[in-house]
Amino acid sequence: MGPVEDPKEAVVLSRLSESTKAISELTECRNVCKKMYGNLVRRAKLLSPLFEELRDSEEELGEEEVKAFESLRLAVDSAMLLLASVNRESKLYLALREKVAQKFQQVTEQIEAALSEIHYDKLDLSEEVREQIELVHAQFKRAKGRMDTLDLQLDIDLAIAQKEKNLTLQYLKDFQKSCISRPSMINGDPGDCFENMSSLFKKIKDWVLSANPQVDTSESEKGLMKHRSPVIPDDFRCPISLELMKDPVIVSTGQTYERSCIQKWLDAGHKTCPKTQQTLLHTALTPNYVLKSLIALWCESNGVELPKKQVSCRSKKSGSNVSDCDRPAIDALLEKLANGNTEQQRAAAGELRLLAKRNADNRVCIAEAGAIPLLVELLSSPDPRAQEHAVTALLNLSINESNKGTIVNAGAIPDIVDVLKNGSMEARENAAATLFSLSVIDENKVAIGAAGAIPALIALLCEGTPRGKKDAATAIFNLSIYQGNKARAVKAGIVSPLMRLLKDAGGGMVDEALAILAILASHQEGKTAIGQAKPIPVLVEVIRTGSPRNRENAAAVLWSLCTADLEQLKLSKELGAEEALKELSENGTDRAKRKAGNVLELLNRIEVGVDDT
Repeated sequence: MGPVEDPKEAVVLSRLSESTKAISELTECRNVCKKMYGNLVRRAKLLSPLFEELRDSEEELGEEEVKAFESLRLAVDSAMLLLASVNRESKLYLALREKVAQKFQQVTEQIEAALSEIHYDKLDLSEEVREQIELVHAQFKRAKGRMDTLDLQLDIDLAIAQKEKNLTLQYLKDFQKSCISRPSMINGDPGDCFENMSSLFKKIKDWVLSANPQVDTSESEKGLMKHRSPVIPDDFRCPISLELMKDPVIVSTGQTYERSCIQKWLDAGHKTCPKTQQTLLHTALTPNYVLKSLIALWCESNGVELPKKQVSCRSKKSGSNVSDCDRPAIDALLEKLANGNTEQQRAAAGELRLLAKRNADNRVCIAEAGAIPLLVELLSSPDPRAQEHAVTALLNLSINESNKGTIVNAGAIPDIVDVLKNGSMEARENAAATLFSLSVIDENKVAIGAAGAIPALIALLCEGTPRGKKDAATAIFNLSIYQGNKARAVKAGIVSPLMRLLKDAGGGMVDEALAILAILASHQEGKTAIGQAKPIPVLVEVIRTGSPRNRENAAAVLWSLCTADLEQLKLSKELGAEEALKELSENGTDRAKRKAGNVLELLNRIEVGVDDT
């Protein structure tokens, strides 16, 4: 695609690609929506090649196509939200809840309508991708005409449970597994299913009383029972501490943990689920009221004292005089920041830096107290250490999504870029990381590029410590999603340092260099500059011996260079690219296979041309 001022086209395709990737990484659904869930995931995954090929294409989309893809983006995002929410629901909750199937039908119709607005004949697509997308569109059309149904088995089981006078132990175990991950059954307004839920819980309690007559014994006997140390069911233990949960909460993967334990895990900067190692879609914690009720019943029946909810999972950090979310103390720090001398400002900024790093509550509290404008002002301080504390505090505060907008609105971008250019090495590294964090919001990519950040980031990429180079590379990559910043990066001379990093296998920057080259190669100026750097030998070597992701990016760069460039194509053939590409087309990632196939097709055309002459 040619350079455009409006980043919307690149952003829409990038978001579609990210959403379909997120859908493909969702865990398998095991509840009553399994069939509908599986069908929607399968169809959505098949759309991925369309977005990736268009992102790599040099042809610019028209206004109508951009609007059509924006509609498709909204539809795919709706599908992702539905799939993620349904996969966290318990079988029991979904069986008692109505209109789940209708939601799947609505999302299917929404995607089909968006696909109908796209004119595939006007897009620069390979034949295989065009055929695949037309096939997927046909599947969505057929699915639109019929509505899938939920698994009827659980409905039958529930009906039996409602009629049974006594519940068996096996049924209780099945019930516990079914509802253990979902608070919605008794949280909020359960509507018509409340009566059914109440009935089932009453049956559970009756069973507990009948199966454990000791619950009616005297207090002294109950005291003896406590010393028998009943075995805690595994589902009642926190996967982190292995202790009986007091305040169970659910993370985005559907796993349940003790609140204090998972909060400490998140506060330490982890982005994954401890049990499944899946990346968390968000860090919100949802109370698991159903499991809490079952734990309370178990405690009552076994003479175990009901666990008391911990007041706070956080402890004071040594060396700090401020407790978490201590607003008066934070206000006192801001007073020093606003009116103190240089030493007091430096100390206050350092304290805020540590507090903002510690946990999410602090980040909200500090921002609400009005710290961000004062920290932005401190970026211009002549004191290097105060400047370093200020930019790092802003970096930590920017982890909170709403704080990103506050930081930008405070006019921080030009000052952060100035720190990136002139600050100490640690300040420059943290300035680069802050720009990366802010660039997650698409409109900020434009503002950061316009403020002159890219040449300064390239300088850090060349001069920085290993950590600084990583920070610079990730910021450059993210900024280059916007077409205008690709041109800025090329004009600032980024290709030469990237080639040096690519050839230095022991420098630890090959992954980053190839990723940036792959995104720049989709831009005409980037393609020209990369071609002039004579990259074919090292690209062929990476395709032959690199990691799966690097082989994929190397093939993408090679395809861009060889398209409409006979000299690059002939050189690739002379260097033995054909054999490496054939192997990659069989064993690479899906995208790598497509890119390898495209280059092989170009190489075959050379042979045909030679034979014809």
